[in-house]
Amino acid sequence: MEGAASVGTSRRSHVSHSVRGSLVRFHSLPGSKRYPESEDEYAIVLDRYNTILDELFAGTDVFVVTMDWSNTPTGPAGYPTPRQILHPGSIRWWTESEQDDPNPEFHTHTRLYADRRRWNRGCVDGLLRAVADETLVEVFIADTELRCIHHPYDGGADVILATPAECDRVRDQHTDWLSSHPAGF
Repeated sequence: MEGAASVGTSRRSHVSHSVRGSLVRFHSLPGSKRYPESEDEYAIVLDRYNTILDELFAGTDVFVVTMDWSNTPTGPAGYPTPRQILHPGSIRWWTESEQDDPNPEFHTHTRLYADRRRWNRGCVDGLLRAVADETLVEVFIADTELRCIHHPYDGGADVILATPAECDRVRDQHTDWLSSHPAGF
């Protein structure tokens, strides 16, 4: 899991490649539309997110994780987001520092914030709506053993499961929500 929540195309590609058999991507709107434009479309997005989350986590505790980043380990967030408002009970869980560049101006510190709660449909709708609008990025919901991860993004959600069989089971229940891309992305 090290570095999996960091921002960056190359790292995302590496993560998706390393879990390919246990990862499924769902689109949040028909026709692979990326952003909702009406309350009816927001209802579809939230229903799809919550349907998958219910199947994964009903009756269990989950970790809800959000993130921000800064140029210093304890400095202000590098960009404004509604993270603190939408995830007020979270605590700083982990900081992943990238300091490879000799110039400190290019160092980044990705900070993960988490809380543990009982999964109930709708309990993260504020976060999910912000993700759908791309006003908040890098959110994930996971079981407490980190064997099942739901990572929503603007346009859909990636679900990482412990085994390919579990992934197939979830994928087969929602074939209409899958990408038409040959690789499933």
